[in-house]
Amino acid sequence: MVKINDNFQKLPGGYLFPEIGRRVRAFSAENPPMPLIRLGIGDVTQPLAPAVIEAMKKATEEMAHKETFRGYCEETCGAYDFLRFAIRDSYKATGVDIADDEIFVSDGAKSDCGNIGDIFSADNIVAVCDPVYPVYVDTSAMAGRAGDFDGERWTKLVYLPCTAENGFFPALPQGDRIPDLIYICSPNNPTGAAATKEQLKVWVDYANEHGSVILYDSAYEAYITEPGIPHSIYEVEGAKTCAIEFRSFSKTAGFTGNRCAYTVVPKALERGGASLNAMWNRRQGTKFNGVPYVIQRAAEAVYSPDGQKQTMETIAYYMNNARIIKEGLSAAGLTVYGGTNAPYIWARTPDGVGSWDFFDLLLKKACVVTTPGAGFGPSGEGYIRLTAFGDADATVEAVERIKKVL
Repeated sequence: MVKINDNFQKLPGGYLFPEIGRRVRAFSAENPPMPLIRLGIGDVTQPLAPAVIEAMKKATEEMAHKETFRGYCEETCGAYDFLRFAIRDSYKATGVDIADDEIFVSDGAKSDCGNIGDIFSADNIVAVCDPVYPVYVDTSAMAGRAGDFDGERWTKLVYLPCTAENGFFPALPQGDRIPDLIYICSPNNPTGAAATKEQLKVWVDYANEHGSVILYDSAYEAYITEPGIPHSIYEVEGAKTCAIEFRSFSKTAGFTGNRCAYTVVPKALERGGASLNAMWNRRQGTKFNGVPYVIQRAAEAVYSPDGQKQTMETIAYYMNNARIIKEGLSAAGLTVYGGTNAPYIWARTPDGVGSWDFFDLLLKKACVVTTPGAGFGPSGEGYIRLTAFGDADATVEAVERIKKVL
């Protein structure tokens, strides 16, 4: 008889966002008094930049003619040179030297953050920030690296508390359990905190000293507004020998429906005498056929002068929403974090109310969908996350509704 992967049976309930969807659907069936405003799941609402649309149209027309039609991409690991070169040059413009064959284009940072585990042994100890983007935890659990779930925590994971007291950035782990794989997300989802170069340097030194690998999720780097906050971990000396970086076009350029991202694996990064760049190249070449040509042309257009200008205008639109949410909830008496270098607002629930209870209150009384902090880990209890990706007018209305409930 076939044997299944028993690790899937250990996963508690469903993934966070399907559970939110289930509760919202159940409430909607009751005919809510007001139209729902969704500030929960971080999906974008603004259209793609005109430069991106034009590039997609042109690429689509190319596919209609024999002379310019493209099938499988035979360039490096399913990624066309034109996009890898554009990404390489964007790094160079910020003072970071990345080779084009260190860049792997994919269909999403979420996919890569989970799939990267394929090149590491199941025996590795994994450290995650707490609260944390659920994908890091769930994919570690699926691979058998998390142990058992005791109702609150996974027994094999090393949890790195990120609280208001430490500025939502973790301290080095104490004790004799040295993590092999360390997930760090900056700007952070869900807290919105962004790490300084000095903070990252501590972890880079730690990883190099112990032979660990930092899995650095930089999907929201385009939202950084404060000077001195690094956009890439490779701005930190020593990072190329210990860190893999994930980036995405989803929130940066509105590609949530188009699916395009990339992962940087430096050739200087080796473990166990093996090149992780070569291993990831082999993995992707075996399991992934590449992002469609039309989408890669669209992503390339993000780096054009018009694409950059238009993309930053959209980011400014979302960050204005973040400002409105942060100021509005603060005025209503909540303690609020984030919303400065990230499109997420992390708000403490009032009077010790549980995260899911406060989620249900705002859903049923204000008809506003948020995300309960408890879904991001034990340290997320007592918080909710709101996203700035909504329509501007709807965001203003949502804040007013929440203020009335409070």
